[in-house]
Formats: sequence, structure tokens, C-alpha cells
Amino acid sequence: MTDVRLDPRAHQGAAPIVTTADHHLPQFHVRLPRGYVNDPNGPIDIGGQAHLYFQSRPLVDLDIPVEWGHATSEDLVHWTLQRPAIVPVPGGADSGGAWSGNTVTHDGTIRAYYSGKVDHSPFQSVLMAVSTDGGATFGPPVQVLADPSTDEAITMFRDPFVWRDGAGWSMAVGAAAADQTASVRHYRSTDGITWASVGDLVAMARDTVDGVDTGEGWECPQILEVDGVEFAVVGSWSHADGPGDVIAIPLTGAPRPSRVDDGQHFYAASVMRTSSWGPVLFGWITEGRTDQWAAQAGWSGAISLPRHAWLADGRLATEPHPAVTALRTGSAHPAHGATIGAQAEVVLPVPVTGCIRVRFSETEHLDIRIDVDADTLTVDRASASTDHRADPTPAVVRAPFDRSADRPAVRLLLDGSVVELFTSAGRSVTTRVYPTQPPPWRVEAPEQTVVWSLDETVSTPAATAGAIPAEATPH
Repeated sequence: MTDVRLDPRAHQGAAPIVTTADHHLPQFHVRLPRGYVNDPNGPIDIGGQAHLYFQSRPLVDLDIPVEWGHATSEDLVHWTLQRPAIVPVPGGADSGGAWSGNTVTHDGTIRAYYSGKVDHSPFQSVLMAVSTDGGATFGPPVQVLADPSTDEAITMFRDPFVWRDGAGWSMAVGAAAADQTASVRHYRSTDGITWASVGDLVAMARDTVDGVDTGEGWECPQILEVDGVEFAVVGSWSHADGPGDVIAIPLTGAPRPSRVDDGQHFYAASVMRTSSWGPVLFGWITEGRTDQWAAQAGWSGAISLPRHAWLADGRLATEPHPAVTALRTGSAHPAHGATIGAQAEVVLPVPVTGCIRVRFSETEHLDIRIDVDADTLTVDRASASTDHRADPTPAVVRAPFDRSADRPAVRLLLDGSVVELFTSAGRSVTTRVYPTQPPPWRVEAPEQTVVWSLDETVSTPAATAGAIPAEATPH
């Protein structure tokens, strides 16, 4: 994404003024030029154009009520930032923030279902707002579902996800109970306005399963069908610790939760159940540095690359959507000893014991260690930054490779401080690195490894005066 400042005298087609970004700033991931980005919301295909909404604030200031940012794309890769689509209404049902939800088409309109926060309210209420201009803006919200009653002992209730279900509609809402039972509540409607409870889609008392804390509550529920199996994709959450992992739970048979991403910086998944590009999954890429550093930089968060999902041994597996290959520029060349910029893709075709090292400087490097005998992959960030404000926690993936697949053993996409790594078994690791040394950087890797340069200019603000708010233009 190119940093631009829109001249207030600009008109349609005016050329933006390009400014220099810091080398940590992602360039091809959806984000604001500055400000705070978190959950992706309601990605939708409207007439062959992808619309991606996302939680945003014009400044890195969590006291500002969150709104719905908006970006559009013809190919899932080249994005244009638009004006915010939903802005909290002072004194209204979302005055404290327009929080997570999704969008659907209905009789030529776009309906957004989302959580509206009002300060001092115990819950985020389920709201609906309607767009009659193709998803660019939405009208005032109305509450379409009653908050839980006191006798239900519900301690968290938010984040509706609506989908067409036969002749009517279904809605999933995330919840937590006082006894630490997490659930995805299920509602049905014939018109999408009046809803009735039909129980839980899935519920589970808090537990640790294969090293995964299932959480005392589930937020941001998404219902995704993959290879004939429906999954609830949820964010595990607790009052004490806040967000945990994104986990996928099959809705048939005994609940078997598994991580959607093995990194520390992927949360709040959002899906298109159907689209011109098939089912697509996005996530929020969180920061891996102190809040103070992010505030000083003036930006925080990004949206992940679009992902394709499939079923692998009963779990949800993901990889970069095929559209992502459009980021590549030029041709592949041997990775070992190659000099790269801050936007690059490194591919190891087959699993071999060794290390892919991205060397930022003599004292800073990111290591991807592969142990074929132990069948593990380790993403080691301990030396990725000499700045103590960066998180050094490693990620270890067990059974990362599928030797029968035609996917690369390791595929690493680097975008400034963002690292998205994928394996042949459909495991992913999303993490962050903050080297103090700007590019050029160097790759040290097994001889089979190749590298591509990636496009740095795939997303821009719309070239119209006021296309994004003045507060969100770069400085």
C-alpha cells in the first residue's frame, strides 16, 4: 500500500503525492495510511467486486469509538480505500462503537449486521443497518435482537454473523456464560429482521485441547462450509486475558477445536461463504510491539492476505488465495544470498532439514527452522529486532508438512513488519518483525529455495477529494 496525501484541492483522477513510509509499514496488506485497524468485517462480493469492511480508528487511540473502514477490489489483491462505511451515531445504538459483524445482499440492498456498543451497557447489541448505494454507506442502525436476559447468566454476547439458510436466514452470535461455557448461539428468521432462538450451534465448557485454550467465551463467530463440512470459526476469549486464538470447530460430531493460525498475531477471522473467488477467509494482523511504540509510529494493525481453506484430516487448513500470486513481480531466482526489499516471497518447494534466515543486519535476523525428522517448523524471532519493545516469542508448528501435496513445503510472504507463513499441510503462522535496519535485506536458505520480489503499490486511497477522512491521511 502506497502512502499518499490527498491534496484538498484534488479532483477525480488527480495524481496523489507519494510520501516515504517507514520500513515496518505493510505495503500490500489492507490498512489505513495511519490510524488503528483491527477486525475485518463482512467481506462480500457485490457484482464481482470485493468489498472488505474493517474496524478502524483515524488515530491510534482506543478511546475513539470504532467505525467500519471500507476497501474495494476487483481481484482480492489491488485494493482501494473508500470513505468509512459505518460511523457511530452520537447518542445512537452504536455511539460507543460500531463493532464486529458481517454483510449480506437482500433485494438490491446490502444489510450490515453488527454489534453496537453503548457506554455502560453490559452487552453489545445486535444491530442492522442498510445500504442502498452498493455498500458505500449505511443508514442508521436498528436493534434486531434482544439482549440476553439476566436469568440467562450470559457475561458476553456479541458479533452477529448472518447467512442465507434455505428459504430464510440464520444468525450466529458469540457468547460466554458465567460458568465459563463458550457458545455460538443460533437464531432463525424468514425476513432477516425478526429473529427467534433455535438453541446453540455449538457450545463447550472451557478446556485445553491439544494445547489450545478453548476460552470462556467465543467472539467473532463465522460459519464456513469447506468440502461439505461446516465449521464455526471463532475467537477464543476470556474476561481476564482478552483475545486468545482463532479456532475452528466442526459442527458435526464431537467438537474438535484446532487453531486456524499458529502465530501470535492473527485474530478475529472473517469469511465470505461464497463469492466469485470461492470461500475466502481474512484475519486481523495484530501488532507485536508495545502500544507506546505503535502510537508513536501513528499506525497499528492490518488485514491478512485472503486465504483459501480446505479440509485436512478433519481440521481447517488454509493457504494464500491463488489471487495472491499476482503480487509477484519478475521471475523467481535462487534465494540463498539474494538481496531483498521489505516486500518479498520466499518459497521452499520440498521439506528439507535446515534454516531459512532473513538477515536484516549483522545482529538482526528471522529464522525459519525446519526439522524433517522431528516433523516441526519453528519461527524464531528472538533476534529479529534489537529494540526491546518488540515481542520475541517463537512459534512452533508440529506436523507442518504434507509430502503428498503439490503445495510448497514453506511459503513465506514478507511485507515490512508482517510475516505470513504457510506450509504444505495447510498450517499457517502469522507474526511480526521489527528490525531496526531498513532494507536491503539478505536471504540465507537451502539451495532449493527461491525468492520473488512483491508489488509494493497494490492499494491506495481513492483519488477523490475527501475519499478518506482527513484524519486518516498520512502525515
